Amino acid sequence: MNITTHYLGLTLRSPLIASASPLSESLDNIKRMEDAGAGAVVLFSLFEEQIRQEREAMHHFMTYGTESNSEALSYFPEPDEYHTGTKQYLQLIQRAKQVVDIPIIASLNGVSIGGWTSFARQMEEAGADALELNVYYIPTDMNLSGQQIEQTYIDILKAVKAAVKIPVAIKLSPFFSNFAHMARDLDNAGADALVMFNRFYQPDIDLETLEVTPHVLLSTAQDLRLPLTWIGILYGRVKASLAATSGVHSSDDAVKLILAGANVTMMTSALLKHGIEHIRTVEHGLNQWMLDHDYKSVNQMRGAVSQMNAEDPSAFERAQYMRALTSYSPVSKR
Repeated sequence: MNITTHYLGLTLRSPLIASASPLSESLDNIKRMEDAGAGAVVLFSLFEEQIRQEREAMHHFMTYGTESNSEALSYFPEPDEYHTGTKQYLQLIQRAKQVVDIPIIASLNGVSIGGWTSFARQMEEAGADALELNVYYIPTDMNLSGQQIEQTYIDILKAVKAAVKIPVAIKLSPFFSNFAHMARDLDNAGADALVMFNRFYQPDIDLETLEVTPHVLLSTAQDLRLPLTWIGILYGRVKASLAATSGVHSSDDAVKLILAGANVTMMTSALLKHGIEHIRTVEHGLNQWMLDHDYKSVNQMRGAVSQMNAEDPSAFERAQYMRALTSYSPVSKR
């Protein structure tokens, strides 16, 4: 079976990618992911807030007290040129590229252009094969229109694309008034891949302390329905690669998403639950399914059950919604 695929203009040995998570903070884990069969690794996200705070701290300590000496500042480089702390992220990229052969995709998480562009260039210089922009944005300003919010995404993408030569993916939420229109606009703006979807971690309330607390819920296989729907709709309609993330736990999940049109499927929760070796299990199941169903390659599978190629294209739209509701029968009590 030929399970190679193309993503972000790169040729990957497998459509199974380890997505951004704490697992990739370790060089040993990255090597284990490659050995288990990952086609690429997305490093854990570097947050916009980290870059900003470190710049502010550097500026404070480099300028504190220097007004007492007219020559003191000449001994120091400009604050913008240095990123203490984020330096480790760049070192991880460099070291990973030395020990693995699969692509290393760096991840930036934020909501404004800010320091992204300069740090994106440094990631490229460190050896990253591509960038994933994780635009984590929950707008709460009632004066912001949907159009303004969408423009923010497009402006960030364009700014980073102008700053680097390596491919750029953008990880999205599904919460747009017309996701198809947004996908087309990002495609036209130069996105090399659309990653669907970001899972917003919603807070909880501690009933004893009455404090709002973070509460991380790992995905389940049911979460793949949303990316499957939109990948199936977008396949063949955008130039950008399509990546599915959230809900990929088994080989069946990966098969469904590839049939819908995904170039790659990404896993985090499954690896946190079952360990890095789970990649090998999913790959074995993918190969077995292809053998059982007479598919010679992943490229042959891809998009076979997309909206464009499905026997019933309306299955991705409202008609299927009506069928689902009208065909459901409650369990009868005896």
